[in-house]
Amino acid sequence: MSETPVHQRKGSVGETVKAVLWGFLGVRRNADYQRDVARLNPIHLMVAGVVMALLFVATLIFIVHWVAG
Repeated sequence: MSETPVHQRKGSVGETVKAVLWGFLGVRRNADYQRDVARLNPIHLMVAGVVMALLFVATLIFIVHWVAG
């Protein structure tokens, strides 16, 4: 079996961000999902997801303060 261990998978930052953004939208082709599973590091995906979620919430808070203020 020549599968790369999960902690040694190398995926670019762009690929990781793209996968997380498609995950936020909830639309992803199965072939792209399978490619991401094989290439991207799950820890990087989780970190990127948390960071993007925090940025999203911070943006919403900023917009609410701007509109209400």
